Amino acid sequence: MLLYIQHHLTATNNYADYLRVSSQKMSTIKTAEAVEKQARAMSASAFEVGLFDPTAAQGVMLPRVWDLDTLLRSVSWLRLKNSQGRNIYIRPRGEHALSLIDDASPQTIELLKSECFAPAVVLETSPRNFQAWLCHGEILPKHLSTFAARLLASRFGGDPASADWRHYGRLAGFTNRKDKYRRKDGTFPYVRLHEATGAVYPKAVAFLAEVKTLYESEQSKPAPPVSFRRRSLGRCSLKSIEDFRAKPIYDGDQTRVDLAYAVYALAHGVPENTAREALTSRDLSHKGDRKRQQEYIDRTIRKARERIGDGKTKDLISKT
Repeated sequence: MLLYIQHHLTATNNYADYLRVSSQKMSTIKTAEAVEKQARAMSASAFEVGLFDPTAAQGVMLPRVWDLDTLLRSVSWLRLKNSQGRNIYIRPRGEHALSLIDDASPQTIELLKSECFAPAVVLETSPRNFQAWLCHGEILPKHLSTFAARLLASRFGGDPASADWRHYGRLAGFTNRKDKYRRKDGTFPYVRLHEATGAVYPKAVAFLAEVKTLYESEQSKPAPPVSFRRRSLGRCSLKSIEDFRAKPIYDGDQTRVDLAYAVYALAHGVPENTAREALTSRDLSHKGDRKRQQEYIDRTIRKARERIGDGKTKDLISKT
């Protein structure tokens, strides 16, 4: 009888191990399916995949450049890195035919569809928070790609700090490791792929014509002297950094608030020193000593200048 019980317990334990391993395999398979669907819908010949560690002192992005086959073969490794705390991001390599709308609500997704801007890819990156990739049907040069992304963000309420030609988006099938999304049981929500049609939105031709016309119109306008812009600030109703901090779209993420404000301020002619002072109006002690705090402000200003096409900085890897 004792031998029977021992045998039964061993068999039960083996079966439990089998179920656990099978569940893990199914999880990996589901992740691979989501990754493949999203990547195919993005229709790029190669991808830049970023593995971001949010716990590092200054944030560390581990970049990879892969074609689709290599990406799919790397799913298990990406799952390992995700389980170790890294967030998994993706964007097309080089110039491409897509625009990302970040921090979209369910209502924004429905509005996009009703206005004939149906996304090629829709992701739920955290509960009721979405990203949408729109396919223009033609590869855009960097300047037009950024201009189109900003126009879409402005028109449909996306995050302006994420509106540029090379911003990373989330990759489906992996967990969102931001600490604010940690559940009571210690787990994190998965990035869910809702749609992956890969289709060009119906108004693409008309919208791109508008983008090119507006861009050419802006380029043809003579830039006002800096002194004139600065004198005009007192007469303009510019938003303060407190206005950005009060926006629910940032959900208390002060790093994103700082970047969004810096982009807005510099684009509207606010002197850099004034923008820097605004960034220091909150407690930055969690960034480290004074040197690290200054480095954080310097990085934020550099990123903001790159976003607005200032020409003073090199391309930077986006980490939001």
